[in-house]
Amino acid sequence: MKASYKKHILEFKRPSGTSRGVLRTKETWYLIIQDGKNYGVGECGILRSLSYDDVPEYESMLKWTCDHISQGPDKLWEALRDFPSIQAGVEMAFMSLKSQNPYHIYPSSFTRGEEAISINGLVWMGDESFMREQVSEKIAQGFNCIKMKIGAIDFKEELAVLSAIRKDHSASELTLRVDANGGFTKETVQSVLEELAALEIHSIEQPIATKQWDDMAALCASTPVPIALDEELIGVTNLEDKHKVLDSIKPQYIILKPSFVGGFKGSEEWIEAANNRNIGWWITSALESNIGLNAIAQWTYKLGAGGPQGLGTGSLFTNNISSPLEVTNGTLKMNPELSWDFKI
Repeated sequence: MKASYKKHILEFKRPSGTSRGVLRTKETWYLIIQDGKNYGVGECGILRSLSYDDVPEYESMLKWTCDHISQGPDKLWEALRDFPSIQAGVEMAFMSLKSQNPYHIYPSSFTRGEEAISINGLVWMGDESFMREQVSEKIAQGFNCIKMKIGAIDFKEELAVLSAIRKDHSASELTLRVDANGGFTKETVQSVLEELAALEIHSIEQPIATKQWDDMAALCASTPVPIALDEELIGVTNLEDKHKVLDSIKPQYIILKPSFVGGFKGSEEWIEAANNRNIGWWITSALESNIGLNAIAQWTYKLGAGGPQGLGTGSLFTNNISSPLEVTNGTLKMNPELSWDFKI
């Protein structure tokens, strides 16, 4: 058995805005395990400036992982606790290697193209006309859940877009989620929440910056809009600390990006802890290519995750890996007539 890795720079079709800046490219790394004629592939989906493992020695740790691949997935997962995206890639690659089809790590009705996963349509930040254009596109494409990035431009402009959507589509027709990426302050966020509540917003992700547990707990206790923790989960690597986060803040939801929280095993630790506390959750990709998105989608389907998931990012790039994944009528589905084009 031997392992190797290679880097791939994904290029956005058009610059995508968040409260942390505009994204034009996305770095990712593929981990490939070969055992005779068989191979497995996983994706280490790091996001610079946000991932916990965005450190100078990242590539050195990829090399170390390849050199020690014979240790197997469990020992490697423990050794890589400070590198959650590599943990995720290792899990994917070993499951891929063991599968009859390296791209069907969890064979199911989903991989056979018989069933689909409901997903939200993602609207990126920009000026008001650009955001309105994206909303119209998503509704025309059949999405019944839209997630809009907020917190970077004038909130009045963002609110105008949300108000226009709600004027034309009731909450029973269209679910609206917003993602602030920590873009508001504890002084301004209360009025934001009240205005969002008037529009029957489903939830807001990370309304204030991380590491403000007391302030976030107070918000979650009194908020008129359910709050979902996202960035708050990044860097919390052991089970005791996961329990501490949930018990301290008591959010309404948590959002799990496997590449950020230790792969499938790390995510399932969060899910079990959330279920025990009646905290809702859903799964989101972290701008992986179709390699990682494919594995995350299959795992999400296996979990039986309820409601729209955040798995619609595969069409964002000009140079993604060709795959059978398709977004159709607000869902992610496999098209068995299409094939993979991944070069080892």
